[in-house]
Amino acid sequence: MNKNDWKRTFILLGLLFIPVSLLLAIDINDTKLLTTPAISQTHIAFVYANDLWVADISGKNVRHLTTDLGIETNPAFSPDGSLIAFSAQYDGNLDVFIVPTAGGIPKRLTWHPGQDIVQSFTPDGKAILFISPRNTFSGAYSQLFTVPIEGGYPQQLKIPNAYRAAYSSDGTKIAYNPLPEAFAQWKNYRGGRNSVIWIFRTNDYSVEKIPQPEGRSNDPGPMWIGDKIYFRSDRNGEFNLFSYDPKTKEIKQLTNYKDYPILSAAAGGGKIIYEQAGLLHIYDPQKGQDARLTIGIATDLSELRERYAKGARWVRGADISPSGARAVFEFRGEIVTVPAEKGDSRNITNTPGVHERFPAWSPDGKSIAYFSDAPGEYELHLRSQDGKGETKKFRLSGAGFYDEPEWSPDSQKISYADNSCSLYWIDLKTGISKKIASEYLYQPRRGRPVYSAWSPDSKWLVYTLNSATYIQKVLIYSLDQDKSYPITDGLSDVAQPVFDPNGKYLYFFASTDAGPVKQWFDLSSADMRLTNSIYVVALTKDAPNPLVKESDEEKGAPEKPAADKTVPEKAAPAKPEQKTAAADKPKDEKPKDGAPKPAEAVKIDFDGLDHRIVSVPVPAGS
Repeated sequence: MNKNDWKRTFILLGLLFIPVSLLLAIDINDTKLLTTPAISQTHIAFVYANDLWVADISGKNVRHLTTDLGIETNPAFSPDGSLIAFSAQYDGNLDVFIVPTAGGIPKRLTWHPGQDIVQSFTPDGKAILFISPRNTFSGAYSQLFTVPIEGGYPQQLKIPNAYRAAYSSDGTKIAYNPLPEAFAQWKNYRGGRNSVIWIFRTNDYSVEKIPQPEGRSNDPGPMWIGDKIYFRSDRNGEFNLFSYDPKTKEIKQLTNYKDYPILSAAAGGGKIIYEQAGLLHIYDPQKGQDARLTIGIATDLSELRERYAKGARWVRGADISPSGARAVFEFRGEIVTVPAEKGDSRNITNTPGVHERFPAWSPDGKSIAYFSDAPGEYELHLRSQDGKGETKKFRLSGAGFYDEPEWSPDSQKISYADNSCSLYWIDLKTGISKKIASEYLYQPRRGRPVYSAWSPDSKWLVYTLNSATYIQKVLIYSLDQDKSYPITDGLSDVAQPVFDPNGKYLYFFASTDAGPVKQWFDLSSADMRLTNSIYVVALTKDAPNPLVKESDEEKGAPEKPAADKTVPEKAAPAKPEQKTAAADKPKDEKPKDGAPKPAEAVKIDFDGLDHRIVSVPVPAGS
């Protein structure tokens, strides 16, 4: 298939509609995913679908305040509640804007190319406090600035660096977090970049630190109500709301969520509004009471309108049929097959609003396997390659987000991995799945660490697994014994093992210089190079070394046999009836029922196997 053929195919695939069933999932009476809220005496503000919204403090009378194509974030009310400051991308860059709470045209206040993020108003309501990296030499951290609501040049505060900050009501103190939030990338982070709260006095520039437990915690987003500071903290598990009294030094936990963390919070009008589990709550410090808000939003979200999608950029997973007549693609959540030369593309799932992933064509060419989230959680689906008939479904018991289905050669079993980096196999006849192994270390970006490949007789599965030292090893799993055997010792990093077609040998890549390079944490090894060589293993003791050294030797002239003067009798011709049926049958003829010849059973001698690993004499490469 040439380039133009592919192009025409993907234009045809563009006729697939964007899913519209998501519209039915939005509750217009109790809408979820309302983020970064703010509160005043009479109103609340929040972000939904990257736009700014405002409502009564009860959650009623919701109004759409902004409709920018970019994002709006971090709303903050002025002390009298008449204005809302926020950061937005109206002109491409993230800058500070203000808009009347009653509605109107937003006014831009900052113009620097750095990202300016609103924190709060100053206590007198005449300026807005925001953070910006504009004056830092590296942009790795940010500093505090104020800009007048009437417009003007921003003024930098004396605090060296800050990420979140809030003024006390009298303006004599600023509570702030000095560094960006490391816990956003590493949950339960306790390293040197943990979020601490410092209280800065504007008269003498002295600093007081809010105490933390031994072992540290993260205390982001300080807020003032009266003389107390309120903040989120993960010191007791999930992020909950806490208070700190600078006079008595008492720290008190105010909420006790154990399922989902409080993601953002803001104070105003003597109360605190916060986001938890996609919902907004208002906490009253005076009463010690928490009230969940019911907010309904009915709007025409343009992202959810049905529309055409076309182009190769929507292609994810792919596989090819055994004969190469067709290929199968994951095209924006649909499973689509396309011909190599003649015919039309074929959508075999046609399920708008459902995400199908990782298609794999069976070796017998009859079925396509893929994962589908139709029931809510991903499960394994099998469908006829022509899209006809019923879909066979298998519920899986792993950690979800399954990937990399690999068919066994007999088309009766599939191996796959889950989100916990565990390897499984499932018997398609019984629907029973078994866990084979799990990664010792869970890495942030999986890629495909749990690699697997089947033996020709479908009774063995070879796979890779990282050791405790983060060096990948090769293991072989026996389906009959439900047991794994190590092939390599972990002194070299191995990858992509595969059986040869006859099941006599095993090939894999291995690297002996991967130690300093194979890690994801930092760039300390960016200038180093990892190389791989190819190795082959003889699986049985009697298997000949495929790379045995050959030597050309002079054998001399062969001796001529002495002439035999006796005349041999002529051999009697074979009688027709003496010819066997096997002699009449062509060697490559298949059984009458068309079934392929069963694969020869794979035998493995594990005793001394590590001494039968030899290096293929080709140069090492990356």
